[in-house]
Amino acid sequence: MNKYATTENAITITKGSAELLRIHIPYNPAYIERIRRINGRTWEAKQKVWIIPYTIAALQEFMNQFDPDDVLITPELWVENENLQQWKASKANHPWSKEPLQKALKLRGYSRKTIKAYCNQVERFLSSFPLKDTDVTTSKIQTYCLGLLERGISHSSVNQTISALRFYCKHVLHHPTEIQYIRPKKQTKLPQVLSEKEVAQLLKSVTNPKHKAILFLTYSSGLRVSEVVRLRCSDLDIERQTLIVRQGKGQKDRRTILSSLAWDMVQKYVTEYRPTRWLFPGQSSDRHLTERSVQKVFEEARQRADIVKKVSIHVLRHSFATHLLENGTDLRYIQELLGHTSARTTQRYTHVSTKNIQRIQSPLDRLDLGD
Repeated sequence: MNKYATTENAITITKGSAELLRIHIPYNPAYIERIRRINGRTWEAKQKVWIIPYTIAALQEFMNQFDPDDVLITPELWVENENLQQWKASKANHPWSKEPLQKALKLRGYSRKTIKAYCNQVERFLSSFPLKDTDVTTSKIQTYCLGLLERGISHSSVNQTISALRFYCKHVLHHPTEIQYIRPKKQTKLPQVLSEKEVAQLLKSVTNPKHKAILFLTYSSGLRVSEVVRLRCSDLDIERQTLIVRQGKGQKDRRTILSSLAWDMVQKYVTEYRPTRWLFPGQSSDRHLTERSVQKVFEEARQRADIVKKVSIHVLRHSFATHLLENGTDLRYIQELLGHTSARTTQRYTHVSTKNIQRIQSPLDRLDLGD
């Protein structure tokens, strides 16, 4: 077998769930013998994949049994698992350093999140091929992106991969000719929303004052999780009933509404916790709470409220917009509150609003079917 993994002959490891990893192995008696040495492994005959526990111990056993050059790691798993990143990097055959890419992105004003995402995308690409920097070609990029699509990676993620590699080739490798690429068609997905009743259930399920203030503000002001964790006490203006979001997505400041009820919750929290620099500090008072911590708070509240929809905290922002629309708020005002550059982005909420749909009677309900 070739020393380097390709999409056809690679062992592929992907995230099955929070508890399980799925491993596809091309037929090879030596590989089968190695996978059997991992404690807790099982064989899923229908889908022809091996399952191992998503634990540090099982993952370490997997890494001890296989060569990183023979393994492809799917993007979702790569981003969240630093152990796998380090394992791959330990045998990398390409001169890769994040610093030139990070510097080029910072000089052009890219956000912290985009810099991290682009570095991850380029590193995954380079780890998939035995390449020198100068060997990054249109053919290799198209082959790699096709492999991502075939493994079920979303079109938006593949488009981000293309953008990252295009930037890397142009501003870091300084290719004399621009890399040609074909972007997959953008998928149209409707945002998930909670009903007003579900939001009320969720908020009532929280008792911790800090957690309550976070979720009340997130929903009542239509905030992203990255925005709520970076709020400062001075960003809330109760006199004007507004809240300032500083340097949100796209590095834009915006003003949105501040609910009186959310303000009351914040006041109770501030009285007890007395934050200083950040409204919601983390373990250290000079650092804000992490986005992951807030996502866990939401997930625990969702489970306590018996909401079966598999949604993240971002659903509160979607619900804020949809509920405003259903209660008669003009779409242009909602666009301003959310900080959308394009009205087309805000118009998605007209497709998930049930207000007008509920007025339509199904033709079945008009039939006289008798008894």
